[in-house]
Amino acid sequence: MTLSEKIKNRERYIAVVGLGYVGLPLAVAFAGKGLKVIGFDISERRIGELKKGYDPTEEVGDRAVKNADILFTNDESELKKASFFVVTVPTPINFDHTPDLTPVISASTLIGRNLTEGSLVVYESTVYPGCTEDTCVPILEKESGLKCGTGFKVGYSPERINPGDKVHRLANIKKVVSGMDEESLADVKAVYDTIIEAGTYPVSNIRTAEAIKVAENSQRDVNIAFMNELAMVFDRMGIDSGEVADGMNTKWNALGFRPGLVGGHCIGVDPYYFTFQAERLGVHSTIVLGGRKVNDGMGYFVADAAVKKMREAGLEPKNVKTAVLGLTFKENCKDIRNTKVVDIVSRLKEYGIDAEVTDCCAEKEAAMREYGIPLKDIGEIKDCDCVIVAVAHSEYKQMGLSGLSKLFKKDGKRIFVDVKGIVPREEIKNSGFIWWRL
Repeated sequence: MTLSEKIKNRERYIAVVGLGYVGLPLAVAFAGKGLKVIGFDISERRIGELKKGYDPTEEVGDRAVKNADILFTNDESELKKASFFVVTVPTPINFDHTPDLTPVISASTLIGRNLTEGSLVVYESTVYPGCTEDTCVPILEKESGLKCGTGFKVGYSPERINPGDKVHRLANIKKVVSGMDEESLADVKAVYDTIIEAGTYPVSNIRTAEAIKVAENSQRDVNIAFMNELAMVFDRMGIDSGEVADGMNTKWNALGFRPGLVGGHCIGVDPYYFTFQAERLGVHSTIVLGGRKVNDGMGYFVADAAVKKMREAGLEPKNVKTAVLGLTFKENCKDIRNTKVVDIVSRLKEYGIDAEVTDCCAEKEAAMREYGIPLKDIGEIKDCDCVIVAVAHSEYKQMGLSGLSKLFKKDGKRIFVDVKGIVPREEIKNSGFIWWRL
């Protein structure tokens, strides 16, 4: 009997290591199919929340967590019960844009200490091609005393979860799967096939699967960078880039990309994993790094545009009461990881502007812990000279221009910066506001 068959017969446990935006939906999905699941996280707080039925990610919901038959634990000895491990820890970057493999190395060390013979370890965390076999496997071997290929096996299946997306969910996104050999690939595919309605897509080896993840996000990053570069040039030309994008998208083969802030745990990070490995191999990436340079600078560009409008209005920036609406890296999501709104706030401070920040989705404690930014409730935002809508949350869209107008002072010059263009162009043109949009 294969390992996947034993798992389906509830003779073996699946252990999901890392219960964030990726790991928690996976654990809940496996449990929903009647499989025996251990949900492990090093955070005692996170485990406490999950045991109480609270989903801090809002990806699956409190009810799903409460009803899921999952052994939530931060006791690593419980992992000895498992034979199929899924690693879903974050893989961020350092300040110098090199990969920070600390979480994946720590997870490999922890799993290795509790690895039993015949187990299979599948990594979902984004890494550069070769990392699983060159970095993770030696750690697993050292900690377990087992030999990869005979004592245990490994696979890789890049995560494709899009935080906050209620349409493209885990089950309906095709899953790329790989294994170190035919047997491990068959087991990885069979296990994921139990929860992925869209089906799995097997590839020939682990490095290819790793490459697919960094390539697909690098491609998106470059395309957005192209639109951002156009937006910066069109701004100097006095051309509305939003109107240009609308016109472009009337053509059948238009790609549909628009300018914007590019942050988050994937698109703003994964390209650096690719360029890091490319540089190690003696290849300098011009296109991908060029795209990253453009996108990393967009927060500063937005802040500079806002200050330019202040000065055009005859206002001294340091005396302009400014509010920033939105802190998360994308709309309708509470995830603040690698958000580029922080760059807007920090750039404004360089001009002497201490902007008030609000967000209808982000957690106040997380904003203070990660960035030292005290979030205010929208009701506390009033009498502003300048309002910057940085994130297109539905709540802000529903407020409309009339609702947003209430955030401003009643008299004087009022500056409205609409980064994502949530207010129709003609409406804002006729409003009397001094305005700018990306």
